[in-house]
Amino acid sequence: MPKVKLYDMTGKELGTKDLSEAVFGIEPNMAVLHEAVKNFLANQRQGTQSTLTRTEVAGGGRKPWRQKGTGHARQGSTRAPHWYHGGVALGPKPRDYSYSLNRKVKKLAFRSAFSAKVKDNEMMVIDQITMDEYKTKDIVKLLNALGVEKKALIVLPEVNEKVIKSAANIPGVKTAVVGSLNVYDILNYNNFIIAAEAVEKLEEVYA
Repeated sequence: MPKVKLYDMTGKELGTKDLSEAVFGIEPNMAVLHEAVKNFLANQRQGTQSTLTRTEVAGGGRKPWRQKGTGHARQGSTRAPHWYHGGVALGPKPRDYSYSLNRKVKKLAFRSAFSAKVKDNEMMVIDQITMDEYKTKDIVKLLNALGVEKKALIVLPEVNEKVIKSAANIPGVKTAVVGSLNVYDILNYNNFIIAAEAVEKLEEVYA
């Protein structure tokens, strides 16, 4: 059974926390992780890029010169793609890039991401992540006490405005709630800092 160190909000070590083998102790499946990250990034694409075709560019309704006898190649419009100010041939149009993954693949991707964090010693569990007031300084103190130097993802069991807004101004720090987690963020942030209650919720969902 995997174990990780348990801390309090001051960074003091309280002992260790046992984790579910099924959620935090599997061998990470790299192919599934790749697929999950690719899916997340594809779903973020807006797909709003658009170009004008020859029918959409203003003008070009008159034939530039008569069909025969001029010595020029025949032309029907000055808005054909090979003309200056012409339309774009085969250019991008608005489209939806999103697609969905199989539910079992999603679950395996999350379990692989959690297990990778434990395996790389990048997961830290805090007994409670709460605050009485909006204070960025308190979150900075916590990160310093934990020895966090790189990017950090702070995971809460439920929405806590004081913690979320206090961490919002710190570069490289992001907060997330258990229900809004995604594989990309878990892998993208070097430190995975999570409340003990959030760990239990994850084990309920993914075990």
